[in-house]
Amino acid sequence: MSAIHSTVKTTVNSTVARRDFLQAMSALAAGAFAGGRRAFGKKGSQPNERITVGVVGLGSRGFNLIDDLLGQADAQIVAVCDVDALHYRDQPWGKGKAFGRQAAKTHIEKQYARKTKSGAFRGLQEYSDYRRICRRDDIDAVVVATPDHWHALCTLEALRSGKDVYCEKPVTHLFSEGQAVYREVANRKAVFQTGSQQRSNPLFRRAVELVRNGHIGQVQRVEVGLPPGYEKPQGDTTHLKIPPTLDYDFWCGPSEKLPYMRARHHRWWRGHRAFGGGVLMDWIGHHNDIAHWALDVDQSGPTQVKAIGWTFPESNVYNTPHHYEMRCTFKGGVTTSISDKHPIGSKFIGENGRWIHVRRGRLQASDARWTQPDFDPGDIKVYVSPGHMRNFLDGVRSRKSCVAPAETAHRSITPGHLGYVSQAVGRALQWDAAQEQIIGDEEANTLLHAVSYREPWRLS
Repeated sequence: MSAIHSTVKTTVNSTVARRDFLQAMSALAAGAFAGGRRAFGKKGSQPNERITVGVVGLGSRGFNLIDDLLGQADAQIVAVCDVDALHYRDQPWGKGKAFGRQAAKTHIEKQYARKTKSGAFRGLQEYSDYRRICRRDDIDAVVVATPDHWHALCTLEALRSGKDVYCEKPVTHLFSEGQAVYREVANRKAVFQTGSQQRSNPLFRRAVELVRNGHIGQVQRVEVGLPPGYEKPQGDTTHLKIPPTLDYDFWCGPSEKLPYMRARHHRWWRGHRAFGGGVLMDWIGHHNDIAHWALDVDQSGPTQVKAIGWTFPESNVYNTPHHYEMRCTFKGGVTTSISDKHPIGSKFIGENGRWIHVRRGRLQASDARWTQPDFDPGDIKVYVSPGHMRNFLDGVRSRKSCVAPAETAHRSITPGHLGYVSQAVGRALQWDAAQEQIIGDEEANTLLHAVSYREPWRLS
């Protein structure tokens, strides 16, 4: 297992590099850069100070978040981390866009250099061990964009080091990890944003407000449409020699160390339960999150969950479902069906044939007037986010909760966790959302709360 080999250097080494660094700071926003100490999170913030950020996980999604941060004048990326120095995702070597530490460093420094008088920028640190970023006391926030099986450990290390965290969805890989994360956020009074970015989208917010204001009457059922899982291997299944740029043992981390293959690594890792929850858990944190928001159950959940009609790929490369459904019942009789058989998005069905369906880029309704930009949904308004990364940075400054906090994200994906357990035991589960326990089923409850990490990793 990789270890921390040297002391973290938090200053720029040369006079020239330091000059470029400070010039970049001045150009990015008004005021001087306050380096060497945390500017936020305890006694408020100074308006002329930048939020210093470290990014862990430098694949496609990590680069998307880096670009989001590069567009924010009051944030500064000072460190990046990945166990892979350079890769091309699912493409042949050297083809297409490059990812990994080296590519991220080059990309970020190029963007910052454009804002300097000299046209050069140095000062960004790169690491292969996320703990080195977390232990830097000059970093305010950590962005976690790793595969799912690393979300909890990276997040908890950052939180326990006094950082605020932006973590991709699903917020964690395992149920108990989610509990650990949201409780640690609460204990630390940290600011946390989950990458369920649909909550920052005006179209989804409008759909939620239409439902909350009763335009479809009493909600009777919700159809949550997710994509199907991987029916066949998505890449080469040959057991390959591990690339020299990759620390594969560290990449597997707390999970089982499976034979290395392209079909189960960059981009396609979520097909195996060792690393992710399949397409089901990839997307449930988006569209079921909106369903929970509209039903106003962000702090609770269903009373019953049952897995129905799951089918799995014939290949042993993946062990997550190709087709699936979870039927959930809530207090008051509202039911939801989370399945790949429904159209993508969230469809709310109410009384007298009234309905609302929302997906990315499209809002439809039984009454077309509701979809018009000038239509006011009503007095009930929900959280308005100016943009997902912007909302996080605003939270770091103000210490106010973000639009997609940790517990909300954990509750939104809980039906997926319960679905896997229901499928395993072959029966419906009675769920006590307040206690987060399966009622009257010790076998199922044990499966739900199980955490089996590979040595030497520990959740606590």
